[in-house]
Amino acid sequence: MPSNDEMPDLARALEELYRERYAQFWNGLAALVHDDELASDVLQEAFARALRSQATFKGHGSLAGWVWRIALRTAYEYRRPRLDVPLQDWLDPTLPEPERDPRLDAALRRLPPRKRTVVFLRYFADLSYDEIAAACGVARGTVAASLAQAHVSLLSELRPEKARAGT
Repeated sequence: MPSNDEMPDLARALEELYRERYAQFWNGLAALVHDDELASDVLQEAFARALRSQATFKGHGSLAGWVWRIALRTAYEYRRPRLDVPLQDWLDPTLPEPERDPRLDAALRRLPPRKRTVVFLRYFADLSYDEIAAACGVARGTVAASLAQAHVSLLSELRPEKARAGT
């Protein structure tokens, strides 16, 4: 194995990203695949694929966003035998412990899957708008609009009953 000094810059950056943001990747993937062990497997495979396909990263956008895009595709492939839907429609993140806040869980589940995915990538995986855009293959403005719409929906649903009734 080459020493750190001999590693290509991108490989070193991927290793650093893995070490620094492992928990964020794992939390986001666990919410998406609903299985802790599978989340670990997907995370390992996604970084292995990123290392193998370094030449395809052109430096446009963030490295984390590029790896997230690989991770989402990898999660989809791992779950595909159990799912018969295209990638953009299977993403169905849920709270890791829905029983801790059933109202929040219910409100999140009422969001359309794509908006829910953006919420989870932002708040569970701690991705920036640019990273979410890169991971999902959408424009930054689409991420911002999706989050704004999700916030409005969630606030409306989670507001106390008196406030919703206007009293």
